[in-house]
Amino acid sequence: MKRLLALSIAGLVVAQVPAPAADLSRAEDIVKGQCFICHGAQGESSSPAFPRLAGQNAAYVSRQLADYKSGRRKSSAMQPMVEPLTPEDFPLLGAYFEQQPTFAHPVDDPELAQVGRYIYLRGNADSGVPACASCHGESGQGSATLPRLAGQHASYTERQLKQFGQRERTNDNAVMHAVASRLTALETRAVASYVSGLK
Repeated sequence: MKRLLALSIAGLVVAQVPAPAADLSRAEDIVKGQCFICHGAQGESSSPAFPRLAGQNAAYVSRQLADYKSGRRKSSAMQPMVEPLTPEDFPLLGAYFEQQPTFAHPVDDPELAQVGRYIYLRGNADSGVPACASCHGESGQGSATLPRLAGQHASYTERQLKQFGQRERTNDNAVMHAVASRLTALETRAVASYVSGLK
C-alpha cells in the first residue's frame, strides 16, 4: 500500500513538472507572434516609445494586460494586441517577462540623473513629494502591485509620470496622481533619467 501511495505521489509530481515549461512555451509563442515587434523578444525594447518589460514584476504585467483588455487603461497600440488574448494568457506573459535578463543602461545626462537621485531617494519636503523609493524600493524593483522602474527608458517613464499628473492615466494607484502632479517638469525628467540607469 505504501509503495502504491509513493508511486502515485511520484506520478503526480512527474505529471506536474512539465506544466511550467508548457506555460512558458505558450507565452513565448505569443511574444514571438506579436509582442516582440514593440517590446523585443526578451522584453528589452530598443525604442523609448515602448516600455522595457524584461524583469518586470509578473503580477504587475498581468494586471496591466487585463486593464488594456477591459479598457481601464487606454492605448491605441495595445488594445488590438490584447484583443486575441485570454485572461489565462496574462499571468503566463507576466511570468515570461519577469524571467528575462535585465541589463544596465547608460544614463544620457548624468548630472540630471543626480538631481533625480535626490528626489527618488529623499523626495521634496517643500512641495510634499515623498521619496519614490518608499514605494518602488531603493533599487527601483517595485513589487507585485507596483512597477519595476529600474532600467526603464527615461522618456517612457517621464511620459507616464506626466499622464499620472494630468490624470490621463487612472488605472493604477491613485497615490500617483497626487505625487506626479507635485513634481516640476525638471524633477519629472530628472527622476526618469535616474531610474533609467538602475539595474
